Amino acid sequence: MGYLRLYKKYLKIQLQSMMQYKSSLLLNTIGQFLVSFNVFLGIYFMMQRFHRIDGFSYEEVLLCFAVILLEFSLAECFARGFDTFSSVISNSEFDRILVRPRNEIFQVLANKIELTRVGRMLQAVVLFIYGISRSNVIWTKWRVLTVIFMIIGGTAVFSGLFLIYASLCFFTIEGLEFMNVLTDGAREYGRYPISIYGKRVLQFCTFVVPYSLIQYYPLCFLLDKNSKTWYPLLPLAACLFLLPCYGLWRLGVRHYKSVGS
Repeated sequence: MGYLRLYKKYLKIQLQSMMQYKSSLLLNTIGQFLVSFNVFLGIYFMMQRFHRIDGFSYEEVLLCFAVILLEFSLAECFARGFDTFSSVISNSEFDRILVRPRNEIFQVLANKIELTRVGRMLQAVVLFIYGISRSNVIWTKWRVLTVIFMIIGGTAVFSGLFLIYASLCFFTIEGLEFMNVLTDGAREYGRYPISIYGKRVLQFCTFVVPYSLIQYYPLCFLLDKNSKTWYPLLPLAACLFLLPCYGLWRLGVRHYKSVGS
């Protein structure tokens, strides 16, 4: 409970700071919404030409995009500290983090909370509600839990990727740009069902970086494309991706020697 109370204080402080510049907060939020809206237009015009993609209708493709967008936005909102960790290393701020009597991961998480990502989240929620209402989903307890598990698992996977990015900064000082392929890139190619990219990509996204566990497989269950009863649990299995990410972080912390002042 001590960590929870402290996190609330961090959140309150950052919210108060953002509210000092209300116009900037509003414009940034609108900007985040409009950037994602451009992707939605791309899907719309694509589906005007191809009415189904790998058996997925327009509304079902919107669900693919909405799920990935919501998961990515939540991770970027609450795990943004890892995405900007290179500046923490280069400015020697991590030295101060290490001497404080709190876990370093908690401090990095609480140090940066991007509330402007609410714009993306709002669009994701709107698209999801529209797509699910037009897909004739018959709601059951398992389907409701599937949606909840997808959000939890997806947020965990993208947060893990940000954690990997931060961990690499211990060895390179600056983060490696190729990680954007796994974060921002996933948000882009996740706008469609992952199965369309071929068997090898689907295997990679199942056993290496588990995007398909938080998008493709649970959506197949949700939309009655596959009735395997263990599909709803796959997003929770995707949370195990955090274990190797945390292992790499601990390796990086042990490797850290300070960069001076």
